[in-house]
Amino acid sequence: MAKPSAADNRTRSSVQIFIVVGLCCFFYILGAWQRSGFGKGDSIALEITKNNAECDVVPNLSFDSHHAGEVSQIDESDSKAKVFKPCDARYTDYTPCQDQRRAMTFPRENMNYRERHCPPEEEKLHCMIPAPKGYVTPFPWPKSRDYVPYANAPYKSLTVEKAIQNWIQYEGNVFRFPGGGTQFPQGADKYIDQLASVVPIDDGTVRTALDTGCGVASWGAYLWSRNVVAMSFAPRDSHEAQVQFALERGVPAVIGVLGTIKLPYPSRAFDMAHCSRCLIPWGANGGIYMMEVDRVLRPGGYWVLSGPPINWKVNYKPWQRPKEELEEEQRSIEEVAKKLCWEKKSEKAEIAIWQKTMDSESCRSRQDDSSVEFCAASDPDDVWYKKMEACVTPTPKVSGGDLKPFPNRLYAIPPRVSSGSIPGVSSETYQNDNKEWKKHVSAYKKINSLLDSGRYRNIMDMNAGLGSFAAAIHSSKSWVMNVVPTIAEKSTLGAIFERGLIGIYHDWCEAFSTYPRTYDLIHANGLFSLYKDKCNTEDILLEMDRILRPEGAVIIRDEVDVLIQVKKLIGGMRWNMKLVDHEDGPLVPEKVLIAVKQYWVTDGNSTST
Repeated sequence: MAKPSAADNRTRSSVQIFIVVGLCCFFYILGAWQRSGFGKGDSIALEITKNNAECDVVPNLSFDSHHAGEVSQIDESDSKAKVFKPCDARYTDYTPCQDQRRAMTFPRENMNYRERHCPPEEEKLHCMIPAPKGYVTPFPWPKSRDYVPYANAPYKSLTVEKAIQNWIQYEGNVFRFPGGGTQFPQGADKYIDQLASVVPIDDGTVRTALDTGCGVASWGAYLWSRNVVAMSFAPRDSHEAQVQFALERGVPAVIGVLGTIKLPYPSRAFDMAHCSRCLIPWGANGGIYMMEVDRVLRPGGYWVLSGPPINWKVNYKPWQRPKEELEEEQRSIEEVAKKLCWEKKSEKAEIAIWQKTMDSESCRSRQDDSSVEFCAASDPDDVWYKKMEACVTPTPKVSGGDLKPFPNRLYAIPPRVSSGSIPGVSSETYQNDNKEWKKHVSAYKKINSLLDSGRYRNIMDMNAGLGSFAAAIHSSKSWVMNVVPTIAEKSTLGAIFERGLIGIYHDWCEAFSTYPRTYDLIHANGLFSLYKDKCNTEDILLEMDRILRPEGAVIIRDEVDVLIQVKKLIGGMRWNMKLVDHEDGPLVPEKVLIAVKQYWVTDGNSTST
C-alpha cells in the first residue's frame, strides 16, 4: 500500500485548520447573538425591540408610573403620524348622533326625531372637539353634586325656566344645584325619604335605578349617598344641556328618550324605575312605554310615578288641566299596570308606586283579559335599533337563585351565570375573571396612583365583559359605565346589572350618546381587536377624545401588533402616551397603552401639564 505523499498531508492539514476556524467563527457569532437578547423564545421581540433603549416615562404624564414594567422604544421612523386638527369652535358641544339640525329632518311623531340619528360616513367629522374657553376640571365628588363651573357648560336658560323649581342657580362663576326638582322643590332628600317609606332603598335590596326624563339628575345625585346607582336619561331638547349638567355633576346619565326604539338595556336589569313629571304619555299607544319599562324592570322591582295624573281629583286645578283629560290618563295607566301584573303599593299626594310581581306567569294565567299580547322575540336583550312593541315580555324562569343585597351582590355569582344562561360562562369562569381583573387593576394602580384618589369620578369601560374591571375598581368616589359592544361574542350586560353595576349596549362604529368631555377615565380591553375590520380605528379614537375630559386618562389593553397601530394614530392627537408590558412580563404578547389627554381649549391654549 502506498504511503500518502507530503502534498496529501499538507492538503488534509489545511482542511482541518479551515474547519476549526469555521467552527470557532460560528460559535463566536452564535454567542454574540444570544447575548443580544434575541432568540430566547420571545416571538414579539423583533416587532417591538429595535434597540435596547428603555421607553422612559413621558415627562408630561400627570401621574407617577416608575413602578411599571415598560417595553422598549418602538421604531416608527418609517411612518409619519397623521395630525388631527381641532374642529371649529361651533362644535364645542357636538353630539354626532343627536345633532339638532339633523334631528329636525326626522318625524316628530312618537319622539322619533329625538332618537339616535348618526351621520353617514361622508358627514363625519375627522377632527378633535375643542373644550370651551375657560374650561376647568370639574370639582371632586361630593362638591360636584352641588357645583358646576359655569365655563364648562355656559347655558343659563334652565336657571330662568326652572327658577321656582329649585333645579339650578347661577352664582358668580359657578352653577349651584340646590337639589330641587319639578316634583320636589324642597329637595331630593326629602322626596327620597317619602319613597323609602314604601321602597326598600336603604338595605341594599334596591341598588340599580332608571330615571326616565331625568332633568339635571338630582334624584340620581342624592340616591348615591344611599348606595343606589341611577342610570338617568333625557333627550337633547329645549331643556338645554340637562344631561351635560348631570355628567358635570358626576351623575351617571346618557342622552336618550322613550320614542320608537327599545331602550339600550337588557331585560330584568333595574330594581327601580322612576318618572318625576317626565312628560312621557304612559298610557298612550297601547301602553307601549310602560311595557318597555316592564321589560327592563326586575321581577319584584318598583315603578315610581310622581306628578300628573296621579291624584288628579285634588291636583287638577294647580296643574291647570281638564279633569276629564287627567282622569282618562290615569285610567289608562291603571289598565296597563293591571295587564303587566303590577301591584299598586302606595298612592299619596302626587306619588304612586307599583311593584312588579315576582311570578308574572301565574298572575297572567288568572287574567281573563284576552288583549294581553306576549312578545314573540326569542331574545328580550336583543334591543339595538329594534322597534319597541306593544307586547308583554315573558319573564324567564332563571334557576340561578335570588339576588343578594348590595354590596354582597358585587362578587356573588349572578343568576344568569349560575343558571348557564350565558353560553361559555360558568361559575368558575366568572370567578377566574374576577381574580384576573383584580390583578390587572392592581397593576394599573402602580402605574397611576390617582386611581384610588377620587380624581376620576366618571369612568367608562368600553368593552366591559362581565364587569370585573368595574368591580375591581369599585369605590364610593367613582362609578363605571359598563359598555357591552353590540358585536361582542357574549351578551353579558344582564349579568353586569345583577352585580349591582350599571351599563349600556353600544356599537363603537357610532358615536356614544353623551356630550363631549364627560368621562375622566376610559378603559378599553381588547376593543380594537374586536373592531378590527369592522370600522375605522381612527373614528373610535376620535370618539374617545370627544368624550374624554382634558387631562383625563386612557388605558388600552390589547395585542401588541394592534397597539402599535393605535399608537401611530394617537401620535397625531394631543395625547401623551407610553406603552408598558403586561404585568406578567415582556414575553406576554398583550400590552397596555397608557395615555393622558392634554389640556387645550378653543382659543388655542394648549399645555401638556
